[in-house]
Amino acid sequence: RFAGRIASAIVRKRPVRSAQVLAEIILGAVPGRQRIHPATRVFQALRIRVNGELDELTALPAIASCLAPGGRLGVITFHSLEDRPVKHTLRALGEGYRVLTKKPVLPTDEEMARNAASRSAKLRVAERLAENK
Repeated sequence: RFAGRIASAIVRKRPVRSAQVLAEIILGAVPGRQRIHPATRVFQALRIRVNGELDELTALPAIASCLAPGGRLGVITFHSLEDRPVKHTLRALGEGYRVLTKKPVLPTDEEMARNAASRSAKLRVAERLAENK
């Protein structure tokens, strides 16, 4: 949301030399108060694009095929753009695999208190079934 306003504000304030300055520019460009700092989503989008995070998910079927019978594949996601394809990919592995986590495993309140970054983490696990003899 507000991508146009944010982009215009960044262009007006160039050069931007630090992440803190960028966060302040973004905060000033977004109207009202949000529950989460508006720069959080912008930094997330930049990280996803720069690291090619969504492109890496295409390797999941190949990784699953490398599992030995009884082997498990665990995937931790941090946002819905990752979680949805992971969920669908694990379900689509088909015969020979079983999804062990119908719902994702979420961090406990205690874990989130110790590690704030864990608040958005979701764990999904699939297991390769034993081969028929």
